[in-house]
Amino acid sequence: MLTTIVLLAHLAATLFMTGVIWYVQVVHYPLFRLADPARFAEFEVDHSRFTTRVVVPPMLLELASAVWLVVFPHALYSRPLAALGLALLLVIWWSTWTLQVPQHVVLSDGYDEAAHDKLVRTNWIRTVFWTLRSVLVLVVAGRFLMLHS
Repeated sequence: MLTTIVLLAHLAATLFMTGVIWYVQVVHYPLFRLADPARFAEFEVDHSRFTTRVVVPPMLLELASAVWLVVFPHALYSRPLAALGLALLLVIWWSTWTLQVPQHVVLSDGYDEAAHDKLVRTNWIRTVFWTLRSVLVLVVAGRFLMLHS
């Protein structure tokens, strides 16, 4: 029962983050170009602060539940599938801390076209990997629904 609850929380966190990352990739990050250059540093600091409030809780839930599901696999989400999901998630976290966060640090001093371009370009890694994670958890959710319908 507990592992089923963890699996459902994992599904929710993954789908939420996939929606967020697609919005950020195709709407929010491209709009950085239109921010007032005189106030861009302030814009970037606020963006980072507000975004952190939205994404840190589901990201931590997703990570904790991914680890849980590797240690305590669900009957519908085998250890190899859970390990694949965790590996995809670790790439996302690696990308966040080594590729995107450094660009946000540069942008916190003011708009920099090269940093912005690199941010948008490298963010595709997270967008693709979260999408792959969503496919994985939706396959598992489909199995769950078929068994319980």
